[in-house]
This record gives sequence, C-alpha cells and structure tokens, in this order.
Amino acid sequence: MALNNKNRVVVLKGGPSEERAVSLVSGSQCGAALSSAGYDVIELDVNKDVVTNLKELEPDVVFNALHGRWGEDGCIQGILEWLRIPYTHSGVMASAMAMDKERTKSIYRYLGLPCAESVVISSTQLATKDFISRPYVIKPINEGSSIGIHFVNNKGDDRILDYPYDGNVMLEEFIPGRELTVTVFDDIPLTVTEIITDRWYDYDAKYSKNGSNHVVPANIPKEIFAACKKFARAAHKGLGCRGLTRTDFRWDEKKGISGLKLLETNTQPGMTPTSLAPEQARLCGISFIELCRKLVAVSYTHLTLPTKA
Repeated sequence: MALNNKNRVVVLKGGPSEERAVSLVSGSQCGAALSSAGYDVIELDVNKDVVTNLKELEPDVVFNALHGRWGEDGCIQGILEWLRIPYTHSGVMASAMAMDKERTKSIYRYLGLPCAESVVISSTQLATKDFISRPYVIKPINEGSSIGIHFVNNKGDDRILDYPYDGNVMLEEFIPGRELTVTVFDDIPLTVTEIITDRWYDYDAKYSKNGSNHVVPANIPKEIFAACKKFARAAHKGLGCRGLTRTDFRWDEKKGISGLKLLETNTQPGMTPTSLAPEQARLCGISFIELCRKLVAVSYTHLTLPTKA
C-alpha cells in the first residue's frame, strides 16, 4: 500500500526518560508539521499503556519523537516491530547500538573512524582514582542531551563523590577545540555546523533560547568539512541507521585532521526550535514540514512485515 497524506500518523512523544521535556516539544513540532502536510495526526504521550493505545489508534505509521531511554534505545522499536507498525528513524539494533556510547565506539573503531579515547567503569568507582589522564569527561553510558555529563579538569580533586547515575559510566578524554556536528538524512550528509557556547555544551545550552550559537555552514577548512561529512555518513551506515541521524565531533585545530574525533551518533535528533538537524535541513532547502513528511514516507519503505500466522 502506498502511503499518502490521508493515512493516520501517530506521533510518539514524552515518555518516561529524563529527556521527556525535550521530547514533548519535538513531538508537538512534528505533529503540527505533519498536520500541515495533510496527514491524520494523533499525538500520543507515551506511558506503560502504549501497546494498548497503539492497538486502539491503529496508525498506518508511527513518527517516533521520543528521546532518551525507552524511546531511542531499541525498546519502542521492538514493540513497533512486534505490532507490525512502520516507524520513522532507526531500527532496533541500530538504536540499541547507538544509544550505548561504548558499543558505538567499538563500531567506530572497527570502521577505522577516529574517536576519543575512553574507558568504562562502574559509577561506584569514580571516587577511588582517575582511570584515565585528566582532563576527561564523565558520561552516563546510555543517556542523551548531555544529561549527566561532568567535566574533570586538571585542578584539584574534583571527582564526583555522589554521582547521581548508577551503573556504568564512560570516562572520555577531553578533546579541546571546536564542537562540530553533521546531520545525515536518508544516507546523505547535509552540512557541518559549528556550535559556539560560553560554557560546556550541556542540556541548557542545547535547548534554552540563546543557549548557544550555530555557525552553519561551519567556517572550517575544506579538508575538515569534507572529513566530517564523510565520517558522519560512515557512522550512519556502519551502525545500520536509517532516516535521520546526527553525529557529533570535537576538533582540535592545532592538530589538523588528526585532531578531529567522533563523539557519538544520535539516532533521534531533536526537532525543537533550537535543534541542529532541522536547521541543517533548512539550509539545504528542506523545510521542516518536508523533513517530517519525508521521514514518514521513508519509514514505510524500510519495514519488512512478516506474514501473519
């Protein structure tokens, strides 16, 4: 069946993760865009009744606007596979791999992509010693939107004694220099953005109005610009992603091309008014409505439905 703008699209948003607030905004933005495109849109704030809700709503396709755990780690994707409902963005395996920062890096290394050195430890070990040389960054292994990130510098003993996240964390070498990012849409890298902020690019810097400035396209050497796009596409393809992703970099310009390092690949980029992926798409002539419409259209071609018993 060909998908058209008379089909029902259920936009999943909210959910139980720490990125709920961002997801609510992304979902509302995408819902409004798809409604403008003529689809029959229902926005669903996801909770434990999501399976029952989806069965009752009977969508032709689901637009996944969830962020963080449960929404971009393969969980909701698995539910949608079981329910045989086509959905946007990446599938189960790619979502699970990309959400786990260390597993993502294992794919990067296998592909020969340059990434920051790191080690994974239990959060209970943070107070014992430095496991890598300072300066370094503490990151939860499976959170997004810079939640739980802490910078440990060279001055004083400022390791986290009461780090708020249980389980494993990643300690990643700090790469000085410039923050860069590339959106890949339908396997095509769009452009490079440089993110400028007067502090660490944390949750507030990402989502607060005037929290950061975006230079797009980034004013960087052609060699670095091309490498960012090449590496982002390789990461997208290597992780098995589809639809829309965003890969983040740090670049130490003093080291030239050798100073460019991949940090992570986000399979559910933000779709808020301050988000980077829609901004890059707009620069490339893709309106927000068209971006959402194309994600829905692509989703329908990627799901292979098994024969019902």
